Amino acid sequence: MLSRYLDYNIAPLVLRIGFGGTMLIAHGIPKLTEFAAKSQSFPDPLGITPKLSLTLTVFSEVICSLLIILGVKVRLTTIPLIITMAVAAFVVHAGHPWAKQELSVMYLFAFTALLFSGGGKFSIKN
Repeated sequence: MLSRYLDYNIAPLVLRIGFGGTMLIAHGIPKLTEFAAKSQSFPDPLGITPKLSLTLTVFSEVICSLLIILGVKVRLTTIPLIITMAVAAFVVHAGHPWAKQELSVMYLFAFTALLFSGGGKFSIKN
């Protein structure tokens, strides 16, 4: 009984805190704090201006990551991160070696798993 409880309730919590926290600290906050400097030179793979591309990326990497960590509407808040990581892996880094794409793909898998599993029992509002 205990193993089933841990399997189904702890795993989403670990994914949320681990990947959401890492995304926030390693990627979102640095982009937010350097927003002005990066806003003219940020990659614009969708042709919507570098500033808007950066704004959407910061939204997903900061706001959505925070909501995922807290467990607020996890299935919904993973969608912007899934899109951001897919664009990073398969558009921005498309011509680069696998080592450059790997991190984006790992985040993509983790956020996709959360899309299917939801936030689990230990979330604020699933």
